[in-house]
Amino acid sequence: MDYVPRLKNIYQEKVASALHDKFKYKNVMQIPKIEKIVINMGVGEATQEPKTLEWAANDLMAITGQKPSIRRAKKAISNFKLRAGMAIGCKVTLRRERMFEFLDRLISIAIPRIRDFRGMPDKSFDGHGNYTIGIREHIIFPEIDYDKVEKVR
Repeated sequence: MDYVPRLKNIYQEKVASALHDKFKYKNVMQIPKIEKIVINMGVGEATQEPKTLEWAANDLMAITGQKPSIRRAKKAISNFKLRAGMAIGCKVTLRRERMFEFLDRLISIAIPRIRDFRGMPDKSFDGHGNYTIGIREHIIFPEIDYDKVEKVR
């Protein structure tokens, strides 16, 4: 038998059936499900020091287990010393098993390590079913070695 992530198993066995009973869906496909998780890291210092983007990409790869894609500026902004096409960030899109594994680690390990954590705000929903979380310190993830981090991103 293949490996099934813990959170996916909980969702399929308990959450989906509870949602189906509570909201009286006519079809199983109407039950909401998590489609993907997009993790983005903007690195403003990359315009001055390109090496910081490489460090950020390595940290993001350690956190997610997937190689990030480099994001480039669409427009030039002179106040930020930014030209079109400059690398300014990186992002990873997680789906299926990796998505559930990351979400499980985020909920059970990373979020409890946030200092002065007061819960997740309800206002982070955008009305289209998307939820946005901003994380100030990436060192809350156990995959990041605190001693090797030069700057908290």
